Amino acid sequence: MKAILRWILCLLFAAVAMELFFIGRIAAMAVIDPQSTSFQRSEAWQLATGGRSNGERIERRAGPPQASERPPGGQRGHASAERGGLSWKQQWVPYSQIADTLKRAVIASEDAEFIYHNGVEWEAVERARQRNERAEQIAQRRAAQMRARGKEPRPVQLRGGSTITQQLAKNLLLSGERTLLRKGQELVLAIALELMLDKQRILEIYLNSVEWGEGVFGAEAAAQHYFKKPASRLSAHEAARLAVMLPSPRLFEKRLQSAYLSGRTATIVARMPATELP
Repeated sequence: MKAILRWILCLLFAAVAMELFFIGRIAAMAVIDPQSTSFQRSEAWQLATGGRSNGERIERRAGPPQASERPPGGQRGHASAERGGLSWKQQWVPYSQIADTLKRAVIASEDAEFIYHNGVEWEAVERARQRNERAEQIAQRRAAQMRARGKEPRPVQLRGGSTITQQLAKNLLLSGERTLLRKGQELVLAIALELMLDKQRILEIYLNSVEWGEGVFGAEAAAQHYFKKPASRLSAHEAARLAVMLPSPRLFEKRLQSAYLSGRTATIVARMPATELP
C-alpha cells in the first residue's frame, strides 16, 4: 500500500512540476520572444526524418542563419532546415509590423470574441462537444456500413471550440494528441496566458508562430511565401485569404484556387471592418 501511495505522490509531484514549468515559460514570454513552439519542433523533426509530404527528404543544417536568411532592418528572426532554399521558414516581426488587416482577418475568422473572453469560450467548447458527439454517432453507422461492404472506414473529423488563446497554448507547450488530459491542460494554460500576458502580446505570439503551410510558420513567412511581400503590407483580401487557411493550412496550400477558399475569404473581408483589435 505504501508503495502505491509513493507512486501516486510521485505522479502528482511530476504533474505539478510540469505545470509550474509551463507557467514559468509563459511568464518569460512577457519579455522574451519564444524561439520555437512544441508544434514547430515536432514538425521540424518530421521534416528532418520523414521529409515533406511530397516525399522530398530535407537535411537539417545546424548553426545560425546565413546572411541571406537574416531578417532585414535588424528585425528579430530565425529560419532553419533547408535544401535548395528554406524548407522551414519563420521570421519574427513585432506586433506593429504585422498589418492590421491580418490581425482583423484572423480574429474575424478564428475567434470573434477574442478581446472579450478570458481565454476560454465555454459555450463554444460545449457546442463543439455536442457536434463531435453527433459526428461520432454518424461515423459509427457509416463505418459499420463500409465494413459490411468490405471497405475500410474513414476516421471521423472532430471539430474544436478553441479560442486563439487555446490554440496558442496547445501549439506552444503541448502535444497534438486528442485526449481529455491534454484538453484539460490546454484550458488551464489558456487561462494562465490570459492572466500573465495582455491580449496584444498573445496575438503577437500567435501570429508569429502559427502554421500557414508545410514548413511555413508565422505571418511574415506566410506573406512572403504566398504573396511575395512583408506582413506589414498585406491587403484586406490577402489577409483574409491567409486567415481562412488557418484551420487546415496544408490542405489549402494545395488548393489555393478552391471555390470554398474564395467564398470564405469574401465573407471574412466583409466582417473585418467591425472587428476590434487589442
